Amino acid sequence: MDEELRERVREAAESAALFNALKHGSDPDVGAIMGPLMGEHPDFRPHGDEIPGVVAPVVNEIANMDEAERRERLGELDPDALAELEAEDEGDDHDLPDLPNAEEGEVVMRAAPNPNGPWHIGHARMPSVIGTYAERYDGEFICRFDDTDPETKRPDLDAYDAILDDIDYLGFEPDVVLKASDRLETYYEHARELIDLDGAYTCSCPAEEFRELKADAEPCPHRDKDAATVREEFEAMIAGEYDAGELVLRVKTDIEHKNPALRDWVAFRMVDAAHPREEAAHYDCWPMLDFQSGVDDHLTGVTHIIRGIDLQDSAKRQRFVYDYFGWEYPEVLHWGHVQLDEYDVKLSTSTIKALIEEGELTGWDDPRAPTIQSVRRRGIRGQALVDAMTGLGMSTSDVDLAMSSVYATNRELIDDEADRYFLVRDRDDDPAVEREIAGGPDAGHPPRHPNHEDRGRREIPAGTVLIEERDLPADGDRVWLKGYGCVREADGAFEWVSDDIDLVREEGVDVVHWVPAAESLTTRMRTVEGDVLGYAEPEVADLAVGDSIQFERVGFVRVDAFDPAPTPEDGGPTGEEDVVVYYSHD
Repeated sequence: MDEELRERVREAAESAALFNALKHGSDPDVGAIMGPLMGEHPDFRPHGDEIPGVVAPVVNEIANMDEAERRERLGELDPDALAELEAEDEGDDHDLPDLPNAEEGEVVMRAAPNPNGPWHIGHARMPSVIGTYAERYDGEFICRFDDTDPETKRPDLDAYDAILDDIDYLGFEPDVVLKASDRLETYYEHARELIDLDGAYTCSCPAEEFRELKADAEPCPHRDKDAATVREEFEAMIAGEYDAGELVLRVKTDIEHKNPALRDWVAFRMVDAAHPREEAAHYDCWPMLDFQSGVDDHLTGVTHIIRGIDLQDSAKRQRFVYDYFGWEYPEVLHWGHVQLDEYDVKLSTSTIKALIEEGELTGWDDPRAPTIQSVRRRGIRGQALVDAMTGLGMSTSDVDLAMSSVYATNRELIDDEADRYFLVRDRDDDPAVEREIAGGPDAGHPPRHPNHEDRGRREIPAGTVLIEERDLPADGDRVWLKGYGCVREADGAFEWVSDDIDLVREEGVDVVHWVPAAESLTTRMRTVEGDVLGYAEPEVADLAVGDSIQFERVGFVRVDAFDPAPTPEDGGPTGEEDVVVYYSHD
């Protein structure tokens, strides 16, 4: 490394270390800044073995500075970086606005999932934001399963636990977990009170007939029934004496309201389908979501509600009930929908479920599925999703979530702990090519991690090796097998040249990855685009399921299985693979 480059490395390292120390309020660490440093300065990478020796003294100098000195020095080196830090300080290091009329220790918010299936990625926004607000205000996070529609959005019994697992994966634990289907008697009691307040009536109008009356702002002929009759008919509904569509209970609002959607809306209806939960299967009279949710929000002390901008009418409907009971309505914030790039599959529980049933997807954790289970199996940390979701803020417009932002955060989270290995892919358009090496060492010894020499080096047997065809040099040209040395292509074989790294630094010999032909592990890498087959270096066999690693020049992956059982019927492993990994990102 010449003196000019050494000075550039020192200056960049000082700026990165100062930023890191001030951002996290701690002393900088060589390992923590090496990743960003090499990522932002690709020309430093060929000198990776020397750079830590330049960075370490810089880090030691900064460790001896106080915060004021660090800020002053960063301002001299990189004013924009200091301004970014100060902006984060002013924003309390978050992208979410303060909640209106919120008091420390008094905030109560709820996620109200319908458990009709596991969560897709868009569902992560609500618990991410609510959990973040609950932490900020030392408040309460309620998870209430709104499972009072046993027919059109029929609950999936496995989804209850799956959703709670997803919340845990995102890094949050609800203070309270409720199932609305356990609370039917509570809703009945409030319906009886509402009837006694002359706030509800039973209606047997056919649906189309009532739609016409509502559109014309004309009252239903049943609207003026006396409370005793309404009560009697509602008790008959509870007893299951009516079939679906025969009778409903309506909230009495303003029949001439300028918004027809708010006119005398349905609070309870009869449902013929039995609820899948055994505890709720005997009920036939079910509350509509606006009634059930409104009652529960009050009874559980919810102070702030977040809902989609398309659900503004829900708050308006519920306010009629709140006015009858004399309750104070919670603060309401609305936001737009999340739109996701990268995936071909629509962000919809019903769509994903249908594709699984049709065999187009292997399950909710198929890497092609835009679900939380899928990104989790791919090795994406929950914190990466949380950071991306809170970073969207609270815009009432639809917002685009680029998966690249999730990957960038995840890369920061796992880069330091993910050891490096080689995978040679064997693709139709770029097959693995075998070459015998004449001369040279018996094995290569690349580092397990470029920033952690203390983790040691891998041992990869040489002799006959595999590389990807695109990396094969022309006859007579050279290539550097990473961690091994320089070889030359000669009539379908490799000839050993040298282990002098200056061939890379000064003569521009390409550096490629490789694996031994005989000792490699047959590998299936599952990706969003489909499966990729290849060969991994032998030491991958020493890893554990769940480990995140980086296949150099390929990307980060999560180890999923060793010697997998064959599942060719759903496009999975054939049973011939030694290991299956799930691709995370580059």
